[in-house]
Amino acid sequence: EARLLVVQPFDKSIIVEIEKAIQMADLGLNPNNDGNVIRISIPALTEERRHELVKHIHNLVEEGRVAVRNVRKDINNQLREMEKSHTLSKDEGSYAHEEIQKITDKRMEELNSLLATKEKELLEQ
Repeated sequence: EARLLVVQPFDKSIIVEIEKAIQMADLGLNPNNDGNVIRISIPALTEERRHELVKHIHNLVEEGRVAVRNVRKDINNQLREMEKSHTLSKDEGSYAHEEIQKITDKRMEELNSLLATKEKELLEQ
């Protein structure tokens, strides 16, 4: 069946944990455990579900943006400390800050592009 996912774990003792993990993932799936395999019926995407998935993708992308900004902040703090301790000259520090900002901007553009692509894929179906 095209809309049925069957999970057959090598270690049958973890089948209950797998089932719980699928339920806790909050993907709108209802796994059925028969003791040997887990069968998951994948429902057709409704318009409402598509919008829920788009919202979920927006949240994931925002988490990615925050993570990128946090890395930038940590690196900039390290660079400032290096400048204060004179391990790094001011010119080198300025150059490094600019390069970090360029990398940050590039990653943000990539995240935005991925978001736009996935949103378009979901809403056009």
